[in-house]
This record gives sequence, structure tokens and C-alpha cells, in this order.
Amino acid sequence: MSKSITYADSGVDIDKATQLVDRIKDIAKSTPRSGVMGEIGGFGGLFSLNLSNVENPVLVSSTDGVGTKLKIAFMMDKHDTIGIDLVAMCVNDIIVQGAKPLFFLDYLAMGTLKNEVAEKIVTGIAKGCNQAGCALIGGETAEMPGLYQKGEYDLSGFAVGIVNNDKIIDGSYIRNGHKLIGLASNGVHSNGFSLVRKILFDTCNYTADTKLNELEVTLGEELIKPTIIYVPTILSLLRDLPIHGIVHITGGGIDENIIRVIPEVCKAIVHKDAWEIPPIFKILQKEGAVSDFEMQRTFNNGIGMVIVVPDKSAQEVMDRLDAMNEKAYIIGEVESRENNESQVQWV
Repeated sequence: MSKSITYADSGVDIDKATQLVDRIKDIAKSTPRSGVMGEIGGFGGLFSLNLSNVENPVLVSSTDGVGTKLKIAFMMDKHDTIGIDLVAMCVNDIIVQGAKPLFFLDYLAMGTLKNEVAEKIVTGIAKGCNQAGCALIGGETAEMPGLYQKGEYDLSGFAVGIVNNDKIIDGSYIRNGHKLIGLASNGVHSNGFSLVRKILFDTCNYTADTKLNELEVTLGEELIKPTIIYVPTILSLLRDLPIHGIVHITGGGIDENIIRVIPEVCKAIVHKDAWEIPPIFKILQKEGAVSDFEMQRTFNNGIGMVIVVPDKSAQEVMDRLDAMNEKAYIIGEVESRENNESQVQWV
């Protein structure tokens, strides 16, 4: 062998990765939060817990990815918002238990490391962290030649939050007569994109640049909209209003997610005409001839979060949401359930 083979010859550029870490350090500094110790680049992220106002602390953690919504980012060559989706999918899952997000870590894997793309992705993650009030304290960027298609990558994230033990929201206080309040989504969020792509791109042969009369933006711009981070809204409600259950509407839709908090002796009555369904879902249902049942268990259909509150407090919660410019609807109520009844009924 006439030439010594290097790691770079195999497709892994350590120097480029080192340069990216230096750029990420500055991005991470844009997500300040008390408790953060040290900088990006260590073997682990350090966070000092201040428990002066938490008598019985419980840490709540979540991990998630963005799914095949990444394909939309690849298609559009737009990478500055997908990180917001990543943070949203994690922090929205821990806020439903009443936990305030503390810190976030990410994992980014690419076939060939492109620093300009990676920097845009991490900038989006930082934006998401700022929206959620948590700090980006670490992560991992992996260059793995031969594993991903050219120009593609994968993302996952990890969030940790804290809640006082007696403030954990687990649905145990939900009773007959409670109201269901739905917080509006801004579109598909980050679930169901395999079906979205099957319908719109494989069956209809649309492209990201397709302009449909029902939409104000191109199809790609509609689909790439980042998932709403509901953390500030929920934290505001929790300060002084009785919130007995919170549901993040992700994969499985309202049906599969609401039963995770409703007691077995209860059922959720959902009024299907109680809110405005965004046009993108009507397009998907029409173009794919998708049944109501399949729509309900695949997509959020315009409701990104459901809050369960006592009947007497429902209007006060709605007024607070209105004051925060949060679009919300009373979408149903909780009733007693017979043993053989479904826990979710649409009327």
C-alpha cells in the first residue's frame, strides 16, 4: 500500500467536527438558564439543581425525534426550523405532567457532515429551547458515511424537567362533568408524515412548490411549519388555575392520547364540530379518501393539546387563554363510563 489511509479518507472529518463544536458553543450560549455549568464540549452536560422552592422534587424526562417530517426539510433544503420541532416533541411531553423544562440535549447524525446545515439545525434547537425556557447543555454530532442517503440526516432529542411531587398532573382528579379544552395546532406538527407524503407526493404527485387554493402558502411551507411549543401557556395556567389533566396530541390523535389521562371509570365526549379544522387536514382527507376514523387516530386535526378542567373553572381558563392570544375551544366533557363503553366517544 503506497499511501497511509486516514479517517478522513473513510468519510469522517474530525477537523470539521471540531470546528462545528466551536460554532455550537456560541449557539448554546443563547439559551441561558440558571443551573447551567460549563460549556458545550465536555463528556457530559452539567446542570446544578436549585431546590429551594421545590420541597419534593421529581425529575421528568422525555426523548423523541421528528420522524419523516425530516423528508420535508430535505425536499425544501430548509433546516432552520426542524430543531424547533425536535424540542417541541420532547418538552410538550413533559409539561403535560406539570414539569418545567430544565435542559435539553440533542443527537444529530449525518452521512457527510455539513457544518452550515448542522449549524442551522442547532440554531433551530436553540430557538425551541428559548421558547420552552430550558437550556441546551450538550449533544452529539455523528458523521456516519454510508448509513444515510446524500443530504439526509437524523435527529433525536432529550429533555429533562422538574415538578414538585404533589404538583404532578396525572389525571387522578378528573371527574364526571370536567370540560375538555383544546388548544389549536398550527397544522400537522410532527406526526403522521408518512401518510402525508404517501397522499400528497406519491399519490397526487404534488411538490413542495405546489400552490393549492385552500392554502395561503406553498405546500412545502405549510408542512414545514414548526410544532407549537405549549410550555409557556401551560405554565401560566398552572400558576393559579385548577388543571387536572393535560394531553399532548401526537401520534394516535385525540383518541389514543386522551385515554392516557382519563380515569377508567370515565369517558371523554368529544364534539367533532367544536373547532375549526385547518385546511391541510381537509386536503389530506379528500385527496387520500381517508376515513374519519383514520384521520382521528393519525393526525391532531387542529388540536395540539387538550386540557381537562373542572366545569366551574372552564370559562376562567378560556379567558386566560384568550388574554394570551391562544386559540382555544371547549371541545367536550367527561362523563361516567359503563364497563363496556369506549373511553372516547365522538358526537
